[in-house]
Amino acid sequence: MHSFRSAALLCPLVLCAFIGTARAQVAAQSKPTRDAGDALSKPVGAASASTLGSVNSTLFVQNAARSDMYEISAGKLAEGRASSPQIKAFAKQMVQAHTKTSASLKTALGKSGVKVAIPSQLDARRQGLLDNLRASPADEFEKRYVAQQVASHQEALDLMQGFAERGDNAVLKVAAAKTAPLVAEHLKMAKMLPGAGG
Repeated sequence: MHSFRSAALLCPLVLCAFIGTARAQVAAQSKPTRDAGDALSKPVGAASASTLGSVNSTLFVQNAARSDMYEISAGKLAEGRASSPQIKAFAKQMVQAHTKTSASLKTALGKSGVKVAIPSQLDARRQGLLDNLRASPADEFEKRYVAQQVASHQEALDLMQGFAERGDNAVLKVAAAKTAPLVAEHLKMAKMLPGAGG
């Protein structure tokens, strides 16, 4: 039983590394390739957020920090490239909100006693998402940004709610519980953006 559980928890990490590498190699290719890369990212992110990231402090901090980093970078990109005023406003709000949650995470980490460095760069999977956004022409960009926002906020919500419930550090559990409603509101907003319905 123990070995099965360990294997089940490790599987998303191995799959994530494989897909991240593949995504980095193909990000600038055709629209179907970008679509496939984004589609592959979604279940990998969901599995990572709901398994090890939701119980282990180190992995929680790394996932949460990289989630904020991705949101800030994607938001800045969308502020400059989106033509929809609603999407531009959402993107600006994401930059501001995730800058704040990033600062809150650092504060909580400092009080938690957990010894882990905040990542300074994105993982390959999230970098691949940004690469896909950058490679998207104008007629594809907004829909891709919105789809990524729905998926990334669902992943972040799973991470926050999971760690708030099952995490191994009390201080970080409180921080996750405080952040979860904000992420839930962002998810709701993302689902109402133009192009979110399909």
